[in-house]
Amino acid sequence: MEELDFPLTKIKEGEIEVFIPDPSKFREAYSLTPSLLPVFFNPIMDLNRDFAVLAVQAFQDEKARPITVCEPLAGCGVRGLRFAREVNGVEKVVVNDLNSKAYRLTLENIKLNRMEDIVEAYNEDANLLLSRYAKRGCRFDVIDIDPFGSPVPYLNSALRAIKNGGLLCVTATDTAVLCGAHFKACIRHYGAKPLKTEYCHELAVRILLGFLVSLAAKIDLAVQPVFCHSTNHYVRVYVKVFRGAKKADHALNQLGYVFHCFKCLNRRITVGLYPQLQKCEFCGEQMDFAGPLWIGKLWDKETVKKMFNLLEVKKFNRKKLVKKIIEKIFLEVDGPPTYYVLSHFCDFLNILTPPYQATIKKILEKGYYATPTHFNPQGIRTNASVNILKEVLLEKD
Repeated sequence: MEELDFPLTKIKEGEIEVFIPDPSKFREAYSLTPSLLPVFFNPIMDLNRDFAVLAVQAFQDEKARPITVCEPLAGCGVRGLRFAREVNGVEKVVVNDLNSKAYRLTLENIKLNRMEDIVEAYNEDANLLLSRYAKRGCRFDVIDIDPFGSPVPYLNSALRAIKNGGLLCVTATDTAVLCGAHFKACIRHYGAKPLKTEYCHELAVRILLGFLVSLAAKIDLAVQPVFCHSTNHYVRVYVKVFRGAKKADHALNQLGYVFHCFKCLNRRITVGLYPQLQKCEFCGEQMDFAGPLWIGKLWDKETVKKMFNLLEVKKFNRKKLVKKIIEKIFLEVDGPPTYYVLSHFCDFLNILTPPYQATIKKILEKGYYATPTHFNPQGIRTNASVNILKEVLLEKD
């Protein structure tokens, strides 16, 4: 590897081995931001890649035929190589990176894993590559957009380059924008008003999905979420993409707004693209809002089941954590939008926080839906009103 003028080391992730920039030589870059590395590689995103392998395998099992996959922002190629090795039924993987060093390192990693017959590598602009595959007969079954920052610049090209019924996988690491810390940037990038609340990570997922639905509808495509998760510094969504104006209209009908009362913590969901100011039905305060965003289901139950079952035969570095997250998601899959954070709610009421599981049990005993949520370890997804929740927390045992 004489062409690569930086130190490398070999690691194992999943069922492949890859060369990456040597962590012992680039400690500052790995600790601050992997974007400072000669070739981008983020070791903590192995969890993200584990979920991607499960989701793509579940998708391929459903299709029951060979599939093609594209990773247009590949870095050192680890994600694409894992798809080629770990997902049964993949006939071709196209990986790409504009960084010439990343391209050369990816070629070495393809050779290292003896995957020259399945994996093709390119050194192009991501949108240019996707545009070359946008015509009928050339499109991909799966496209995985995993950028450093916002995925917005690549989504239009990705939607055009995916087959009817294909799977689009999208990571957004600009969670500060999506969660409301940078209000103007969220409106500029995603066309939606964010809101800084205790459930902002779910709002981030819903804003990203809402943007995808609106963008796809412009070219008569419909987006259907099948899986998502919020982990560490990013949110991740998996959607199926279908052609047809009527389907696109149906998807648009599942956009709306989440209204939030900062006085009593009540929230309300409204359908439609034109918000009307709302007053809280419990305290009369003017409510703030986030949106437009996706107000429909975040997960497809069958997809979650398939991913959980597939996990048993996969060799993941953090298998226990993947399992724990999927188990929580399976519990909340049928729940309503938003969740309450128990510790936050109790601070608001100025009371001690009671045991988490016991609180969920009390809500269930009153006849309401209540589950944990993977979005927050203290989160409770429930259809109980804010007043019912207060009753539960304030009543004496």
